[in-house]
Amino acid sequence: MELLTQLVEHFEAKHYAFPTQKQSTPLDMLLFLTESNALKQADLVGIIGSSGVVSEVVNGKRSISKGMAIALSQRFSVDAGLFLT
Repeated sequence: MELLTQLVEHFEAKHYAFPTQKQSTPLDMLLFLTESNALKQADLVGIIGSSGVVSEVVNGKRSISKGMAIALSQRFSVDAGLFLT
């Protein structure tokens, strides 16, 4: 049984390992969630701020604040830590 466990772990590590070089950023998470929920920038207005603020966040010119992270976590039903560095 122990040998089988080791073989399965080795197989999973080789074929299903997550890349350790690239960590997702808060912006990556926001873009992924908006795309997977078929949302546009305009849909984030009112959740994290004005259209100018949303544009700056989406374009990487402004980081996601704690308040924005909380609002986004409520909107997407995920942990706020995904949006914080």
